[in-house]
Amino acid sequence: MEERVSFVSDGLRLTGILHVPDGRAVGERRPAFLVLHGFGSNKDSGVSVAVCKTLTDFGYVTLRFDFRGCGEAEGPRGRVICLEQVEDTKHALTFLAGRPEVDSKRIGVIGNSFGAAVAIYAAGVDPRVAACISCGGWGDGAKKFRKQHESPEAWKRFSDMMAEGRRRRERGEPVLMVPRYDIVPMPPGLRGNLAPGSIMEFPFDVVEGMYTFMANDVVGKIAPRPLLLLHPARDSVTPTEQSIDLFAHAGQPTDLHLVADLDHFMLAEGNTLVINLVRNWLDKHFPVK
Repeated sequence: MEERVSFVSDGLRLTGILHVPDGRAVGERRPAFLVLHGFGSNKDSGVSVAVCKTLTDFGYVTLRFDFRGCGEAEGPRGRVICLEQVEDTKHALTFLAGRPEVDSKRIGVIGNSFGAAVAIYAAGVDPRVAACISCGGWGDGAKKFRKQHESPEAWKRFSDMMAEGRRRRERGEPVLMVPRYDIVPMPPGLRGNLAPGSIMEFPFDVVEGMYTFMANDVVGKIAPRPLLLLHPARDSVTPTEQSIDLFAHAGQPTDLHLVADLDHFMLAEGNTLVINLVRNWLDKHFPVK
């Protein structure tokens, strides 16, 4: 069953799709997952839809929703500030915990890329999160950007953009708008994976918010709740070393898997190895029953 839903986060109406698995008995409350979309994407991305289908097939209730400023959600278009999206995740958890289909004590979060970083941070600061799965996530915004803009020429362009954005703000001038691929480079061959309606230009505050975002600072607070870190062994968008650093900062139980022959949108590829990794981890740490 799918149901279109909405809830409020900091006065803004956010929209989502609730998925309830078949075979649920009358009055039965199931464990659930919030499914967090990527950078400037939306709830209808291929990754979010694929994750919901997989987890619902496993027996979990899932909720995919639009962060503020994205998709059908209210809020200034393209304003995707990391800490504000953490707040959206907390409000989504409150909404999901109130649903009659859901066991309010057993709600996890799962995200891809930007959504993975938000998922980790939310789990680190909100003890209501019972489990966390990160795919292609990151823990240190400054280090991530330095690796993504690795050549001297690329780093100079990025640094000049940061300096110009700050100058404009100090002078009270109109905010600098930054194209998506000037923030997060992506090989042309992967760009077709972006969800329809993805945001292609962002205000400078978004870049600065990502630069200073440090999920590494809170990932250790998730323990003793379970954490699964998945990452392509060679990710052409988010540096693989980011998940390794997250693992180094995490407590236990935490599992880290680097998977070969996949790239940034690995959760949307229907890869049997990845699906079985997730299934086996859930059976051990966060089973349906």
